[in-house]
Amino acid sequence: MLLQRVLTALLLAPFAIAFIVLLPTPGFALVLALLFLAGAWEWTALSGLQQAGQRAAVLVLSTLLFVFLWSVRDTALLPALAILGVAWWLLVCQWLRHFPFGAAPTRENRAIKLAAGVLVIYPAWSAALLIHGGLHHDDWWPPASGHWWVLLTLLIVWSADIGAYFSGRLFGQRKLAPTISPGKTWAGVYGAAVASAAVAWGGGRLLGVEGGRLLGLIVLSLFTVAASVIGDLLESLLKRHANVKDSGTLFPGHGGLLDRLDSVFAALPVFAVGKLLLGL
Repeated sequence: MLLQRVLTALLLAPFAIAFIVLLPTPGFALVLALLFLAGAWEWTALSGLQQAGQRAAVLVLSTLLFVFLWSVRDTALLPALAILGVAWWLLVCQWLRHFPFGAAPTRENRAIKLAAGVLVIYPAWSAALLIHGGLHHDDWWPPASGHWWVLLTLLIVWSADIGAYFSGRLFGQRKLAPTISPGKTWAGVYGAAVASAAVAWGGGRLLGVEGGRLLGLIVLSLFTVAASVIGDLLESLLKRHANVKDSGTLFPGHGGLLDRLDSVFAALPVFAVGKLLLGL
């Protein structure tokens, strides 16, 4: 399984990096919206919607909301959504403490989970656009600095995932959230923190960040990783409620698209807001 995961990651990584770095922001926003819509499709299933017609209707409404947000991209709405995203993930911590909440397959709980999907997906998309920056930057080369910042954000999340995997395998004993995700350990969290801090330090230096702001970026990477863990746990909770192992079967060894995006959804708003506060 490890070999399958590594091979899948190596195959997808060049495409992900090219998509982030080379596309101008309008193209980046479009492709990201399509990816997030695919994730939304899986989210509807985890939420308890079974009929394809209902799920398709949610997808149409989701698409219209993306179109609306793009049309108002120059207003304060995108930063406001990113801030809302940070508040949402703080609230999710309380949900994770009460595992049975929303578990019963009732209409009310389906509505709650669908609403949660809105608070997961759209703040993340808004935050990605804020980080990518240069919404009026139409040149294909050289990439704007915001493109590299998005890549750094994802490298922080990816390195945390790798660090958590290996430190958890080597040293993991104390479980992080055994009811929700038995495989996660506190040792994994510590490994994720170390790996992400190292990537933030190296990436920050390459992007010209120095002194106190570099230290701030390292601290921000730790908050970003903490958020990514919460995002991962929320999806694990929904999968437990739905009694499924993965959100889908799109990626061999990795599960569905949501299984790859869950931590990214939570990391993006935290990093975007922190980046704004640090003046980076």
